[in-house]
Amino acid sequence: MHQVIEIPAKLIRNHSEKASEWLDSLPGAVERYVGEWDLRVDGAVLSGEASLIVPVVRRDGTPAMLKLQSVNDESESEALALRTWNRDDVVQVLEDDPATSTILLERLRPRTLNDVPDDLEATRILAELLTHLMVVPAPPGVRRLADIAGQMLADAPAIIPLLADPAERALTRRLADRMAEALPEPGDRLLHWDLHYENVMAADRQPWLVIDPKPLAGDPAFELMPAVWNRWDELVATGDLAQAIRNRLDLMLEVTGIERDRALAWTAGRILQNILWFTEDGDTRIENELAAVADALFA
Repeated sequence: MHQVIEIPAKLIRNHSEKASEWLDSLPGAVERYVGEWDLRVDGAVLSGEASLIVPVVRRDGTPAMLKLQSVNDESESEALALRTWNRDDVVQVLEDDPATSTILLERLRPRTLNDVPDDLEATRILAELLTHLMVVPAPPGVRRLADIAGQMLADAPAIIPLLADPAERALTRRLADRMAEALPEPGDRLLHWDLHYENVMAADRQPWLVIDPKPLAGDPAFELMPAVWNRWDELVATGDLAQAIRNRLDLMLEVTGIERDRALAWTAGRILQNILWFTEDGDTRIENELAAVADALFA
């Protein structure tokens, strides 16, 4: 008999079309890993954008979180990355099954950097964690920024003409050119790729720990964009959006020591990446937030 779980609506919404078989397999998968890893379900299930999270307790009474996700380029190296970084900076992997990207993680507190009232204080904490992560070389087998950025440049000529506004097409080409300047030296550090405020959680053994990497080998300057444009409403509330965006970036550079030209080149790449994604999905205008970041940093 399958473990009785209720799949969160967000997960169904995100995966019902592209991964319905995976959704259907989740009750059986929970039952399997509860049995294999000698766990007891300990509360209502949660979900990220692409994963089912089940609170559990191990045989010795240790609380943990069972994370089930579909196998893809983003998930297959997650456990490897978390084990490669210093355990004082990231959530601990207790068990994992590489064949299915299923991971048993230590249980953290239900508080993220989004809950820190001052967004600049949250940005400083995020930057301090990045200074620890960014010195670690990527292990073999992790996807390479060089390949992803090269593919972006290869895709851009066919996608950019889909933008309706000539000025936005010109901007996107400028962003591509700026990233291309950095591509000959793509870096070899272990990158998180999605280091924003909700992916840093409070813990008992450290004040804050990083979760949910999408591992990549490359230049740490590629890590800055998520901190710049998350907690967006607080940027808008300053009354000077462009300056607030620049202040966020300046703080990240001050704390991490990342060189500004590299930061701008790879941030141009992150903006480009999002424009290409959204345009491929049918958008014909650049999203307002992306346009504002581009204007603040590259106008």
